[in-house]
Amino acid sequence: MATKTTRYNKTGISKLPDDKPVVYKIQSESGKNNYTGIAKRGRVRERLNEHLPGGKDYIPGSKVHIEQVGSIAEAREKESRIISRSKPKYNKQGK
Repeated sequence: MATKTTRYNKTGISKLPDDKPVVYKIQSESGKNNYTGIAKRGRVRERLNEHLPGGKDYIPGSKVHIEQVGSIAEAREKESRIISRSKPKYNKQGK
C-alpha cells in the first residue's frame, strides 16, 4: 500500500490521503519514532490534527509518516508490531 512522509503541521497533514485506514508514526527531527497510531478511513487528517499543539492528544514531533492498509484490523496488527518492536516514548507501554 501507499506510504507518505510529510511535515507534522496543519499544512502537511492536509495533503495526506484520507481514503483508506492508515498506520502513522509521529517522528522527531532525527527520525526517532515518538508515537505510533492508527486512523480509520475518512478520519486520518482529523486524528493527526488531534496530536498537534493545542489538540486533545498532543504528541511532539517534526514529521509524520503514514502507511495505508487494507482494513482497520490490519492497521491494528501492524500498529501492535511496531509498538512492541520500537517502544515509542509517547505510546502507553504494554499495549
